[in-house]
Amino acid sequence: MEKVTDVVVVRGEAELFERTKHLFAAATEVSCAARDLHTWSVAHPTAPEREQAVRATAVRKVYQPGVLLDPTLAGHLRFMADHGARIRITERDINETILLDRRIAIVAGDRVGGVRSYTVVSSPELIQGIQSLYEAVWASAIDLESYQARFTELGAREILEQLAAGCKDETAARALGVSLRTYRRRVAELMEILGASSRFQAGARAREAGLL
Repeated sequence: MEKVTDVVVVRGEAELFERTKHLFAAATEVSCAARDLHTWSVAHPTAPEREQAVRATAVRKVYQPGVLLDPTLAGHLRFMADHGARIRITERDINETILLDRRIAIVAGDRVGGVRSYTVVSSPELIQGIQSLYEAVWASAIDLESYQARFTELGAREILEQLAAGCKDETAARALGVSLRTYRRRVAELMEILGASSRFQAGARAREAGLL
């Protein structure tokens, strides 16, 4: 563990949990930004404990759209929303961060040698800047229910299956019962959601996420 004034760096989820579990237990307001639900898995208790924690805490979470591709992850988001968490989806790039009571920030770093580092910040000046970035993302994000409706309409999983099978656009459009123009538009939207610049890259990212 390295400490420089009010900035602490911990390495690995086990150390993060050991060093911060008392902060999570005492928090009354939690704001989280993540690309998926695995980044902060160390802070996810079992289902009964999670339900109780959400009810007792003001929780805001913002994720990128990829979480909706996995039914298990999407179900987890729905569970949290049903028990009081405010959840939004953003297509913007985000810094994976947790803010506790607007006085502690935990920022996820890169994974090196299989171990990810996390920076715990308590400096009021730094917290203010991190909070401002979070609020900007939150304000532009779309609530889970609205985005999920759009995602379902898009038919994301079905499109990924067609792309993975190497089907031509005409064949895929017929299989999904949509026009060729609609299919190509939805493919373009899905690529944007995945942050992919090509269909090949979209497939690669879907495989990396275990969706194919």
